Amino acid sequence: MPETQPGPLPPDQPHSSESGGEEAALHFYKIRFRARSQECTASAHADDLVRGDQVMVRTEQGPEPATIVSRCPTLVGETIERPVLFRIQRRASNEEREKYAALPILEQEAFRICRRQIDSLRLPMHLVRVERFFNGSKIIFYFTAESRVDFRELVKALVQEFRTRVEMRQIGVRHETQMTGGLGACGRELCCATFLSRFDSVSIKMAKAQDLPLNPAKISGVCNRLLCCLTYEYETYRVMKKGMPRAGRSVLLEGKTYHVTRQLPLMGRVAVVGGDGEERLLTEEEWRAAEPVARPPGRKGPGRKGAGPGRRPGDDSSEENDPTGED
Repeated sequence: MPETQPGPLPPDQPHSSESGGEEAALHFYKIRFRARSQECTASAHADDLVRGDQVMVRTEQGPEPATIVSRCPTLVGETIERPVLFRIQRRASNEEREKYAALPILEQEAFRICRRQIDSLRLPMHLVRVERFFNGSKIIFYFTAESRVDFRELVKALVQEFRTRVEMRQIGVRHETQMTGGLGACGRELCCATFLSRFDSVSIKMAKAQDLPLNPAKISGVCNRLLCCLTYEYETYRVMKKGMPRAGRSVLLEGKTYHVTRQLPLMGRVAVVGGDGEERLLTEEEWRAAEPVARPPGRKGPGRKGAGPGRRPGDDSSEENDPTGED
């Protein structure tokens, strides 16, 4: 993800308590490095940290301040392996808390200065966010642009202004939305802004497999790209639909020919209509027992090449590639 989280550390090594060689108990907390950043899991020996406490966390860039969001629940008698990336060293001192509180103000000022320089140089780029390291060793400017931008003059001006390392990082619309945050159509905070650490490939095929309306307004997110949540249940639908007769096919059951109108994977059934207009839901036992009806010569299935007669539902190897029957 483009948002700069302080670099993680190697896995925790066993710690010895002062009284002996026993391993000291670790407690786990959810922390945030910035007000709008994602939550991270951190370990600590202290067991009395509460929501709102400001602590110093050991990272690759050195100690970084963070705020305690919550304490992670622990199941008694069970060993829990948590994806712990950070270690809490101690509570932040008064001086560190004051410096931490001033950090957003410094970032806003850097944002204004950078945007003024962009306008002055007439660069075709949109500044999204600025992040400044706690120790002041580096400032990262995130921006979007339709193409590559020559920002060498901009970097020179910013280095001269801030007297520290400057990095310009171009991001896409998905990462821009991840940084700005917002609410999705479901009413919850955006997945990318709360817990997603990477963006998987999303295709319209996933929406088809889940029988969702192919209306761009309904399957697109705030970033105007396909919803990331289309990937969450796609594999489940793919497995459930495997072997089902596809919509548009005809099957023979109990001496009657039925035309498949819809697959209902969550119910394990297939909706069909008979030649006399009779609508019926076939159970899994029924549609598995149904015989496929050969298509007229020269007629191919929807989106399929060379679909021959006598194919049973789920017989061909192409079901692995497209179990939904949609290309």
